[in-house]
Amino acid sequence: MSKARIYRPSKSAMTSGQRNTQQWVLEFESKSPRFVEPLMGWTGSKDTKRQVKLRFGTQEEALAYAKKYKIDAQILPEQSRKRIIKPYADNFK
Repeated sequence: MSKARIYRPSKSAMTSGQRNTQQWVLEFESKSPRFVEPLMGWTGSKDTKRQVKLRFGTQEEALAYAKKYKIDAQILPEQSRKRIIKPYADNFK
């Protein structure tokens, strides 16, 4: 049985947009550790599920998919964003 995490990604600190934060992501956990390839120094892994990220519109859809394919899924709590409301004039103080 595979293990996976279901979560809603947070906004990147490098952008102001929130486009990729609306969907839920099912991401598989790694079964084997990563290793450094000796010739080129690249990082590799024998676990190909690590590369897979499935996106769903709702948390229920992600859970239904996990149950259908017998994936042991752990739901991570949603990260709430704290909004700091301040007047425009504060930019010039």
